[in-house]
Amino acid sequence: MKNTDTYSRRSFLGFASLTFALAQIIPFKAWADSGQHATNTFENIKQIEAGVLNIGYAETGPADGQPVILLHGWPYDIHSFAETAALLGEAGYRVIVPHLRGHGSTRFLSDKTLRNGQQAAVAADILALMDALHIKKAVIGGFDWGARTANIIAALWPERCKAMVSVNGYLINNLERNQKPLSPTAEWGWWYQYYFATDRGKNGYTANWYEFNKLIWKNISPKWAFDQATYDRSAASFKNPDYAAIVIHNYRWRLSLEPGEEQYDEIEQKLAAAPVISIPTVTLDGDSDGVVPAGDGSAFAKKFSGKHVHHVIKGAGHNLPQEAPRAFADAIIEADGFAK
Repeated sequence: MKNTDTYSRRSFLGFASLTFALAQIIPFKAWADSGQHATNTFENIKQIEAGVLNIGYAETGPADGQPVILLHGWPYDIHSFAETAALLGEAGYRVIVPHLRGHGSTRFLSDKTLRNGQQAAVAADILALMDALHIKKAVIGGFDWGARTANIIAALWPERCKAMVSVNGYLINNLERNQKPLSPTAEWGWWYQYYFATDRGKNGYTANWYEFNKLIWKNISPKWAFDQATYDRSAASFKNPDYAAIVIHNYRWRLSLEPGEEQYDEIEQKLAAAPVISIPTVTLDGDSDGVVPAGDGSAFAKKFSGKHVHHVIKGAGHNLPQEAPRAFADAIIEADGFAK
């Protein structure tokens, strides 16, 4: 059964009744933000070797709770999920929020490894992280790059993904399809991809990522009144020495301007076929997303063969988890409930 609604303040599954003691979220620190709600930040970042990386990640909630992995997008970092993770930790989930490759304290183990941003490589990182943490199966949620990564794991490794929350629906890249032009309005929204395709864009982003990312935040979340401190918390993650290289490669790879790695060819061939996702899924759109217009979910409904519902979140832009943390937390609980 598929349906669409606009999110209200009601909790999908009686969220409040699941709340645990605040002592369970010691890794978080809260303070007042604009007098509207508490803002959480991750204080303790753990490190673990996984695949080709030493991955930095935040963790909260009981160690024996249902694992939830939350994956950020670009140009964001783990703080997109700080409040969502706190809510889920209170509800008894074990929440893992990793810095993607090129972000925060995540580092490559070898200087010789290609700074590769292709979709299969990022998905392989998360599977390696799950293996390193001895997590056999998790509820996975994400937006932007993170949603694409969740889609890939759910599609090709459904045994590792109990349920999924994906902002903007089905996002698996197909390089051949990416060569086809979109409408002028849609192309305008992806202007930065073409900037990154040039040497000027590469050099400009490497030198000016701070101002560039802040501009993107404003343009694609036009109703989000974030303050300087909020931006700077995330901007600290962009100081990673591999950050610009990963970002530029990701977008050049999408346009077939840069090759990926041969070791991921088989995975990419499977992804090019646009595999259907069979696990229970909740998809979300923000009705104020400045780059991906909100829809009713029908455009990608056929890509989900399992239980699937779609919600439109009022007032949220592209960074939906940080703009509407309760809505994203409720979606994770809803998706998990479908799988029981």
